[in-house]
Amino acid sequence: MTTTSPSPTIAELIAQERRLTLPRFSYDDAFALGSLLVELARERHAPVAIDIRRGAQQLFHAALPGSSADNDAWIDRKRKVVERYGESSYLVGTRFRAKGTTFEESSRLDPDTYAAHGGSFPIAVEGAGVIGTVTVSGLPQAEDHAMVVEALEQFTATPGL
Repeated sequence: MTTTSPSPTIAELIAQERRLTLPRFSYDDAFALGSLLVELARERHAPVAIDIRRGAQQLFHAALPGSSADNDAWIDRKRKVVERYGESSYLVGTRFRAKGTTFEESSRLDPDTYAAHGGSFPIAVEGAGVIGTVTVSGLPQAEDHAMVVEALEQFTATPGL
């Protein structure tokens, strides 16, 4: 996995987001990134669901064996955190934990609508900011987050991107 520790620090999570800003993000890019995530998940027999959105439009979705409708509900809740805060769902949750509290206790947001658990990551484009999300659900939160980061790192290393 790509994190330097089981629980990355706030600084590490911020650095990931800065490093993984993209020059562009098209429909074809969404398909390529989603397909890469499916490959990674299949290699690991990971029972995950994968979702990629640009704004309100879903550009990619896949559900692998062992995943369920619960994973789609988690995707929605984690994605809404990214849409609201403009940062990864894991970073948002980590910020609350660093203050000695939890997102559920202190955000004043409905936990049936928002979940600051790892696995949803902002798709940020140079000069445009956050334009979408990529989300994985089905593993422990640190592993969901790490899978997304690993895929984005491989994706950004693709020639021509």
